[in-house]
Amino acid sequence: MAPPRPDATDPDAAGSASSPRVLKKYPNRRLYDTYTSSYITLADVKKMVLAAQPFVVRDAKTSEDLTRSILLQIILEEETGGVPMFSAPMLAQIIRFYGGATQGMMGSFLEKNLQTFSDIQARMAEQSKAINPELWSQFLNGQAPAVQGMMTAYLDQSRQMFQQMQDQMAKQAETLFPGFTPPKR
Repeated sequence: MAPPRPDATDPDAAGSASSPRVLKKYPNRRLYDTYTSSYITLADVKKMVLAAQPFVVRDAKTSEDLTRSILLQIILEEETGGVPMFSAPMLAQIIRFYGGATQGMMGSFLEKNLQTFSDIQARMAEQSKAINPELWSQFLNGQAPAVQGMMTAYLDQSRQMFQQMQDQMAKQAETLFPGFTPPKR
């Protein structure tokens, strides 16, 4: 059954391809989906993320954008249940980037790396459609060195992107501060 159509008089009721779906967060910590006119859970929001459904979470009183904090809540739930993706040293390293000169560039670097990784996954998924699941599983098990090589290439590309960022920073520093010599690597 299709979700009910949003009320045309409600400016927050969105969800078309051109506008993100609006979720309202109330002081009681509940999330209200203006598109379906119903309360939803973080699990429902996670499903929207997995389905690539664009949405925005707004504070019901102030209209402040709370999307990032809701996404961080989902990540926290994922990290505390099952197998975590982030190690403690990795999280500590991320925290160290906050407030530093490279904070903005690190966000961009991580975003580009995640996009590259997603693109690799999508290509593998597309290629696997031509093979039945059992054969694909056997292929991957027998091709561990090939998959490892692909990941090595990804890491090399990542390293090159980071090197380019460092070089760009050095050039900007030289422009802004004539006579400044960046430390040698």
